[in-house]
Amino acid sequence: MLRMHQLPRQGHIEVICGPMFSGKSETLIGRLRRSLIAKQRVQVFKPSVDDRYGEERIASHSELWLEAKATKDSTDLLTHVLPETKVVGIDEIQFFDDDVVGVVERLADQGKRVVVAGLDLDYSAKPFSIVAELLARAEFVTKTLAVCIQCGDVASRSQRLIASANRVVIGAKDAYEARCRHCHDPRAEVTTAQLFPDSEPLSN
Repeated sequence: MLRMHQLPRQGHIEVICGPMFSGKSETLIGRLRRSLIAKQRVQVFKPSVDDRYGEERIASHSELWLEAKATKDSTDLLTHVLPETKVVGIDEIQFFDDDVVGVVERLADQGKRVVVAGLDLDYSAKPFSIVAELLARAEFVTKTLAVCIQCGDVASRSQRLIASANRVVIGAKDAYEARCRHCHDPRAEVTTAQLFPDSEPLSN
């Protein structure tokens, strides 16, 4: 069995996926930092829609971070990859357009190591097609898991805590929490009183 310490010499794809608060970005940052220590040319990208930790960095919930280039779409990302770059890191891959799968493949075919991180499931536990596609194409896959905030079991789902008709809502602890498959309920309506039991009710 081939393991991570036996990385191919040629270009390849690594996918890190899992729910919110499972350490995806932390794992990504750790791998990219090791490449930097090895004096490899590394470029890091993120979707511009995700500005939770600033426009020019990726960060983990444990406050690890790396400088990154915010790009509006997959075409924009591709135009910023330099020929001499050996390692390309992409965080929050699920927020890009569908063409990012072809961009990742193209970069790997050019001989680059491409390491991506993202949510495999949305708030309703339906797969993000981009991540599902990359999982099938990747040479290496890492599934990260969190701790269920309700029962303490292994969490593989992201419970949305705010009402929205949109599939994608950018947020962190104010908007999501990790849940196991048994505690996860995508149909649950979470009220302000449930989230903030000590707050005063809003009046018209």
